[in-house]
Amino acid sequence: MMEALLKVSGLNKTFGKKKVLHGVDFTVASGRVVGLVGPNGAGKSTIMKAILGLIPTDGGQIQIADQAVSITKHQALRQVGALIEYPGIYPFLTGRQHLELFAAKKQRQQHVDAIVQALGMAGYINKPAKSYSLGMKQKLGIAQALVDRPQLVILDEPMNGLDPQAVKDLRDIIRAQAKAGTSFLISSHILSELEKVADDVLILNHGHIIQQSTMQDLAEAGGTIYELQTVNDRDALAALQAAHVPVNLVDRKLQITQTDRTTLNAALIALVHAGIAVQDVTKAQHDLEQSFLDLVEQEVH
Repeated sequence: MMEALLKVSGLNKTFGKKKVLHGVDFTVASGRVVGLVGPNGAGKSTIMKAILGLIPTDGGQIQIADQAVSITKHQALRQVGALIEYPGIYPFLTGRQHLELFAAKKQRQQHVDAIVQALGMAGYINKPAKSYSLGMKQKLGIAQALVDRPQLVILDEPMNGLDPQAVKDLRDIIRAQAKAGTSFLISSHILSELEKVADDVLILNHGHIIQQSTMQDLAEAGGTIYELQTVNDRDALAALQAAHVPVNLVDRKLQITQTDRTTLNAALIALVHAGIAVQDVTKAQHDLEQSFLDLVEQEVH
């Protein structure tokens, strides 16, 4: 079992009369990339702000490397990098000057140059930040969070405003730093992007963590779907239904939902017995967004 770098237990938060977090519990292990997902207003940003000691909480504990964090205890945050909401930008400082403010003296230049290179910022890093586009500012905010190679990085919607190349660059940096031992907690509404980078996923709804699992388990939650192409799909559908194979005809394609490892085999045997030739079989993973929506929907009922 990997050592938990971040431990959140029994976290509660109320704004006025509205309870936003209800006993939230989760851990982030060293070197793991954890995605925090949930509908708008589920409490994602509130959790991140609480971990960073930016807002008071109404009960519960937050520990980073076994040190408590709260609105009055910030010692453990020395090893944490973060981008929450919009990056704080000083208009008349250059991008490089911003990064130098955030980087520790030890190997400062080397760390600044490495992150500028990795995020493709060399073309404008020496220009004043007031001239930056939204995407450039977002990259600068991410660079500020990562430049010091912290133990834990917290990123709230980091892909906002980034073009496809910048998203790929960010993904590569996250994977490289995680491999070197850095832990990440990333909230994003772009599930397809999180799927490419996160090891684990926390699903938050109405201030409750309704599921904590690996990203792979979530992707496989709805079962694997196989699409079959045959010489006669109408007869094939009848043969599969007669053999009690879970099958649907969707957009003129036969779709078999694998309920266990024998499902595909049973389908092929049924078709061979019926004398129907199979032309093609393709495996389609259950849609991650659908798995997420199913979980949220289940909680409502």
